[in-house]
Amino acid sequence: MRTNHNALLINSMHIYKLNLTILMILTCFISITSVFWGSKHAVGATTPVVTTPIKWHPGHYYTIMDYGKNASWYLSQVYSEIKATPALRGIQIRYSWAELETSEGVYNFSSIAKRLNELSSINKRLVIVVETKTFDPTEVLIPNYLKTGIYEGGQYLFSTPNKAGVQGYNLKLWNPQVRDRLKALVRALGKRFNSEPYFEGIGLTETALGQPDVPLTSQQIDDYFANLLNIQQQMRTAFPNTMTFQFTNYPRPILESFISSLRNMGAGLGGPDVFIEDPGLNYPLIPKGVYNYYPENSGIMPLTPSVMHGNYKSTKADGTGYEPTIMELLSFARDTLKANYIFWHRDPDYYLKVLETLNQANQKANPAGGLDFTCPGIYTTCAN
Repeated sequence: MRTNHNALLINSMHIYKLNLTILMILTCFISITSVFWGSKHAVGATTPVVTTPIKWHPGHYYTIMDYGKNASWYLSQVYSEIKATPALRGIQIRYSWAELETSEGVYNFSSIAKRLNELSSINKRLVIVVETKTFDPTEVLIPNYLKTGIYEGGQYLFSTPNKAGVQGYNLKLWNPQVRDRLKALVRALGKRFNSEPYFEGIGLTETALGQPDVPLTSQQIDDYFANLLNIQQQMRTAFPNTMTFQFTNYPRPILESFISSLRNMGAGLGGPDVFIEDPGLNYPLIPKGVYNYYPENSGIMPLTPSVMHGNYKSTKADGTGYEPTIMELLSFARDTLKANYIFWHRDPDYYLKVLETLNQANQKANPAGGLDFTCPGIYTTCAN
C-alpha cells in the first residue's frame, strides 16, 4: 500500500526496457493470437481476448481488517453494514501465502470457503487478494519450506523510503522455484473457487519492490516482473470465469509494457492506493505514472483501485497533502480513474463516513453503485 520513489531502483531500471515481444518470449505465457492482437491493435481496441463468460458484478467492496476476517463478532457487524448498503456488493479479504499453504502442497482454504458461504447467503460477493508483500517484518508472509536454499530464502527485507522505519518482506520472485510454487497455489485456488458464482475476483498485491536491504541486480529485477506476469497468466488459466487483477504502482519505467501485457492476457489493472495529488502516481511525462493508464484502458480492461488507510489521511503518499473527503476520493476513483470496482478499506476511523457516502442517492443510480458497469472489451461475455 506504499509508493516507492527509490532512486537506486530507478537508476538500475534506466536500461530496463521490457519490450512486449521479448517479454512474451521470455515468459511463454501469451498465445500467438494474443501477440498478434497486441501488435495490431492500439490502446482503445476492444477485440476480446477472454472467450469464456466472466462473472461481472462491479461496484463498491469493503476491504475488511485482517484481524476480523475470522472473527464472528467483527464479521457480524460487517454483514449487517453491507446488507444495509446496496452499493456495497461484497467484501475483499487479503490472505498471505503462508495462510493458504501451510506446508509444501498442503492448502487450507477453509476461511475462504466459510466467508464465501456466508456472503452468498446474503447475496453478496467475495474478492480475495493473495498477499505477496508485507509492511511489517513480524508478519509471516511465506510458508516455512520456502525459507530454504533452493528458494534463496523465499523473501527479502526492504524499507519504504517515504515512511521512515517502515520495513517489510517481498518475494524473491526472480527465483523460478518461488514462481512455480506460487503458480501451484494459484492453480489450487482456481480448481476450488473458479466455478463458485459468488467468488467474484482474485488479485495480487502491488508491484513496487520497496528498497531492498541488499540491492537487486538488473537481471533479478527483469526476472521478477517477467515471473509476476507469468503468474498472472496462470491466474487467467486457473480462473477462466473469474475477474483477475494486479495491483500496479511502481516502477514507472516498466508500466507501459507491463500493463499492456496484463491487458493482452485478459487481466485487470488495480491499485493499492488512491492518492489524489501524489506526484509519482500522477506523473504526466514519460515514464508516466500509473494513474495515466486508467482512463486509457477504460472500457477495455477491469479497473480496480483501492482506498486504503493512508488515502483517508492524506492526498499524497508522503503525508504532505491534505485530508480529503470521502466524496473527493470517490470522485477521483470514479471520474478520473474510471473505476469499475473500488475496494474501500474498513478503517475504524473512517468507515462510518464511507457508509454515509455510499448510501447517498448518486451511489444508488445503478447496480454498480454509480460506477462504470460496462463489460470490458477484453471479455467476450460478462455474466451478471
